[in-house]
Amino acid sequence: MLREVTATRYVTPLREGGSLPGIVEADDLGTYVMKFTGAGQGRKTLVAEVLAGRLAQRLGLRVPELVRIQLDPVIGLSEPDEEVQALLKGSGGLNLGMDFLPGSLGLEPQTFGVSAAEAGRVVWFDALVGNVDRSWRNTNLLVWHGDMWLIDHGASMIWHHNWPSAQASSGRPYDASDHVLAPFGPDVAAAQAELGPLVTDGLLAECAAEIPDEWLTDEPGFAGPGEVRDAYVRTLSGRVPALNERITLGAPTADGPSRAPGWLTGGRPLRQRDQRAARP
Repeated sequence: MLREVTATRYVTPLREGGSLPGIVEADDLGTYVMKFTGAGQGRKTLVAEVLAGRLAQRLGLRVPELVRIQLDPVIGLSEPDEEVQALLKGSGGLNLGMDFLPGSLGLEPQTFGVSAAEAGRVVWFDALVGNVDRSWRNTNLLVWHGDMWLIDHGASMIWHHNWPSAQASSGRPYDASDHVLAPFGPDVAAAQAELGPLVTDGLLAECAAEIPDEWLTDEPGFAGPGEVRDAYVRTLSGRVPALNERITLGAPTADGPSRAPGWLTGGRPLRQRDQRAARP
């Protein structure tokens, strides 16, 4: 189960994210990037963050620690920015935090090489959860202490915004042509062989169990949080078989190949890497 902390100070907003996440300090003396229930995208963004993030961690991919953060709206009373103040006031109670990685930088494919094996694992995982937000336009990858870290999975599992479409999404293809790691020749077949057998119903159920009940209540068409969790398990489990065969790695879109320099070098990274974090 995710640790729970209490926010003690709001430090600053992160303007890069559409949901206006913020850096906060907590009562465990930690610093976190906080995602708010009161943000425009709603609680399903946080559900996707928890389920995708915990699954990635269990598969050995690097994702900063996720925590439950309790927020007292009184923190927003002294905030001068009206938009931030409204967000804090509207997010009282349970929110989500991600460990802040001080000194981390966004991954630049021009300078940070990724092996075909490591790229394959990330692309395969993104295909599994349907992540549409790891392109060369917005990498959502950080480099910290020489390692690559995955962040921001709120745009995953888009089918949970329309549950009747969820079953059909199990067999849906995944176009990775614009994926930031596409230039490195992702070995998705090797990732299928390595990670596919690990994604069991049991593992998915364990990850889904970490989603707070508060974010799953009153879901139309479901009797309660348990049924919603089962639906996530069924949908993700159905995507696993032969997933690598449904991943497309074609040419990037024509609106910005110059911003994806790996394509211009034939996908040859400047520095090969294949390190993996120990499974938690």
